[in-house]
Amino acid sequence: MPDLPPDLRTLARRTALRSPVAVRAAVVAALQAWRHAGLHRTAPPPDRVGIVVAGNNLTERVTEDGRLRAQRSAAYLPARYALHQQDTDHVGTLSRVLGIRGEGCTVGGASASGNLALAHGSRMLAAGAADVCVVVGAMTRLSTLQTRGYLALGAMAPAEGSPARAPAPFDTGRRGFHPGEAAACVVLESARSARGRGAAVLARLAGCAVVLDGNHLADPSVDGEVRAMRGALAQAGVGTGDIGWVSAHGTGSPLGDRTEAEALREVFGTGDEGPWINATKALSGHCLGAAGVVEAVAAVVQLGAGFVHPDPGLLDPVDPGLRFVREEARPVRDGFVLSNGFGFGGFNSAVVLAHPEA
Repeated sequence: MPDLPPDLRTLARRTALRSPVAVRAAVVAALQAWRHAGLHRTAPPPDRVGIVVAGNNLTERVTEDGRLRAQRSAAYLPARYALHQQDTDHVGTLSRVLGIRGEGCTVGGASASGNLALAHGSRMLAAGAADVCVVVGAMTRLSTLQTRGYLALGAMAPAEGSPARAPAPFDTGRRGFHPGEAAACVVLESARSARGRGAAVLARLAGCAVVLDGNHLADPSVDGEVRAMRGALAQAGVGTGDIGWVSAHGTGSPLGDRTEAEALREVFGTGDEGPWINATKALSGHCLGAAGVVEAVAAVVQLGAGFVHPDPGLLDPVDPGLRFVREEARPVRDGFVLSNGFGFGGFNSAVVLAHPEA
């Protein structure tokens, strides 16, 4: 990013140099979004800018690696380990690099964390607590125990015996999620602030909804997913016919995909008049806490370019009545996209993103 001010590049390097890999990834993603929004040239006062970081249990890999180092010798444990092993390390590092002095927090809701962060950021703006909110989906680097736990639960696809080309989400041959590692960032800004800065608007966050199942386990709920989707549509003031496509949660979980397909059928019906449905996890893998932000970025790109991406490997859909994109990209009209995010423990979320001219 050569066009960033030299002092900002230097500060970022010095601040994040000894940070864990996931924090460094968050800094890079945030700097890219900051520059793309023109905030390196003109920005609101620092106390009018906030940060929301999506994710929970973000540092288990840091803890695991730190324990192994400390077992060899206490001298090998980084002096800042007590800071690095907390989720808030992301917020503190980002606020230092970007000079942010407003509200900041992490928001955790398992795999729904990304959408929860977008909802929290939009509410921060609506409440007048900030003019700009930097929403970061933090990269998850799974520890050995986390990996074994997901495999034991049957949520993650086993590596042994996997085909050369893994079945996509919603394919009958799916065996669980394939982990992805990514950080992503979006800049939310009030309309008044964006107009005042002359900022280019790529999309609008038109509506969002977060609801619980009253369930502490991993099994999803059709009712909760339906309520989240309908709640987001209602807040956006749009109907099902306005949605050009759905960016599905679509993890590849046998139970999760079947439940989401049933919920999509209940909300949108079936047939060629319904919205296209794709799942970004078919391309990125499941980025866990960051997934909702990663998928929001993908949705904005597709809104701007007028297409919906393919899902390679979706050959035999679990519900042939739904309008899955499958293996070939499709053109889509300007308008609205609904993006789902569901998490263990009964978290159900959905956001509606709109083309700037919709």
